[in-house]
Amino acid sequence: MDRPVLVVDDSAFMRKLICDTLLQGGIYPVIEAKDGEEAVAKFIEKLPSLVLMDINMPKKNGIDAAREILSIDPKSEVVMLTAIDQEWAKEEAKKIGVKHFIAKPFRREELFKTINTALLMRR
Repeated sequence: MDRPVLVVDDSAFMRKLICDTLLQGGIYPVIEAKDGEEAVAKFIEKLPSLVLMDINMPKKNGIDAAREILSIDPKSEVVMLTAIDQEWAKEEAKKIGVKHFIAKPFRREELFKTINTALLMRR
């Protein structure tokens, strides 16, 4: 993959888990952001091929960050990482153009299936 995947989560443990899973699956380069504000800045700087983003984060939540990213590049593929009780957030994300969701805790197979689908849609 020539362009990086951006992993956004305020939990350092979750970022490491996702990044390690991606690297083990041959998906790299991977860059990280700890909140939505940093995610938007890194998106502008690096133009990642895919964004994996948590919803609940400080400074700027995942919905607001995804909205901003999709306004910069409407063809961007954003995968939202949601907890089971965040159905409201999933609906809000769909309204702004997010098409892909992964429930936390995620299964490796589900992560790669969703990533492959998102990357195919980007082409």
